[in-house]
Amino acid sequence: MAGSRRKKKRKSVLKKILLICSIIIVIAGMSVWLANYKINSATRYNVYENINAVPYNKVGLVLGTSKYLRANTLNPYFKYRIDAAANLFKAGKISYIVVSGDNRHHSYNEPEDMKKALMEQGIPKEKIYLDYAGFRTLDSVVRINMIFGQSSFTVISQKFHNERAVFIAENYGLNAVGYNARDVEIPLGFKVKVREIFARVKVFIDLLIGKDPKFLGEPIEIR
Repeated sequence: MAGSRRKKKRKSVLKKILLICSIIIVIAGMSVWLANYKINSATRYNVYENINAVPYNKVGLVLGTSKYLRANTLNPYFKYRIDAAANLFKAGKISYIVVSGDNRHHSYNEPEDMKKALMEQGIPKEKIYLDYAGFRTLDSVVRINMIFGQSSFTVISQKFHNERAVFIAENYGLNAVGYNARDVEIPLGFKVKVREIFARVKVFIDLLIGKDPKFLGEPIEIR
């Protein structure tokens, strides 16, 4: 009898664990779907594929990424963002470019890499400003306003990234549009696409808790 009761108890505990796990999975799935739907629907008219349709803004904000992959080959996300920024500048859709990225140590400097790549495409040095504290998309978006004084700007990255950045900007009362760089197809872009799923959920967590950029600093005037 005692053994039978223990078996029933174990089964009961197991059922409760399975129920809790199922609830967690459902909530997580709904959170992912809702975050994706909300961001897509809120930004659908503010991200552009056609360069001719992009409205003019004084400043374009290029979101950072590493120049090279682990195999020491050029990162296509980096290349396509630089190409898009250069094309937007040459089309007269922006007059200045802020390159915002991670500068974690001397040998890893996303803003400097982006600046050099833009200059190689003929963008004048004096038209490029560097944001060394763009550790996250939220940091880059908030700093373009609080450090570089821009309340209207054009975000330059891949579509999925632009949507998230523009959504963040809108929730900070900023007027942002996105110009979509060429995307990277799967399988190479698979990890980035998966990471984006969780990044979109985290946007709402950050907004809920009032997350601030890691660093601010002295204002930089764009002339």
